[in-house]
Amino acid sequence: MGPPLRAMIEIDGSEGEGGGQVLRTSLALSVVTGQPFRLFNIRAKRSNPGLQSQHLACVEAAESVSGAEVRGNKRGSSNLVFHPAGILPGNYDFDVLSAGSAGLVLQTVLVPLMFAEAASTVSVKGGTHNPWAPPYEFLAETFLRVLKRMGASAVLDLLRPGFYPAGGGQLKLKVKPWEARVALEMVDREGSSELSAFALLCNLDEHIGKRELDRIATALEINGASKIRRLDALGRGNAVMITADCGDYAEVFTAFGWKGKPAEKVASEACEEAGRWLKAGVPVGEHLADQLLLPMALGAGGRFRTVEPSGHTRTNIETIRRFLDVAIEVEKADGVWEIRVKP
Repeated sequence: MGPPLRAMIEIDGSEGEGGGQVLRTSLALSVVTGQPFRLFNIRAKRSNPGLQSQHLACVEAAESVSGAEVRGNKRGSSNLVFHPAGILPGNYDFDVLSAGSAGLVLQTVLVPLMFAEAASTVSVKGGTHNPWAPPYEFLAETFLRVLKRMGASAVLDLLRPGFYPAGGGQLKLKVKPWEARVALEMVDREGSSELSAFALLCNLDEHIGKRELDRIATALEINGASKIRRLDALGRGNAVMITADCGDYAEVFTAFGWKGKPAEKVASEACEEAGRWLKAGVPVGEHLADQLLLPMALGAGGRFRTVEPSGHTRTNIETIRRFLDVAIEVEKADGVWEIRVKP
């Protein structure tokens, strides 16, 4: 016998930013609320539209933790129907089967498993350091630490790094039920805001990291550590990270290198993002703003100040509104953006 019939939510995946975030947010909210949905025109604006390996891994993960009935879960599909049955705690192992982001798969099931009745462990194989996806360091040092402020308990470990395009990495998440939900209040920047810079290298010459760190030192006042970190992983990989001390968490700004991209350009990209955050004087960066919306909407709400919200963030807000009767206000005052969530 399948799950009980409930009204199907219809979502056009081509609206707004039109990427995989619509799928991941819809999957998470469907599992938590029990509401089935149909997503059509999936990733219609992308050069390779439809579901790809990474997206299928997210669907598989959501299906496993909810006992869902799923249709359309095949490579290239532009139409998906997802009907969850519940939230099932347990020990899970998933494989992206490519260098796709393991972190995005974990994010799909993290919040749903916070609503389970018992603790869970989730292991995902794939890419841990990918362009256009949050790297391990951001998830562990930024996102999960802010979730802790909200009363959540989740710990992420890097078992093996994996850079795009080789992949081969592995992340392991331990998450406990979300028992005491606390409203988030982040309107003032805390901590020393001391900056540190790191160049991650995998099977590449050290001079690449030195050039990146030199460019960062020229562009920003680095008063913390500045060093090269070598990682043992498949293939080659490079990323630079600028971290800002914010007390009980760190903002992490990342840029990735690849063949033919000058080291100085990699460093400059990270500096530009960090510079916007520093100039704004706000506690929450662009990517953290996007990721806080879902747990705030399902938890006790709250407010935070941030840089100008991205199209990604605005699309995420609209997706959340399709599942939840929640007020999400985005307002600019005195040059500062504030987002308020009222469940």
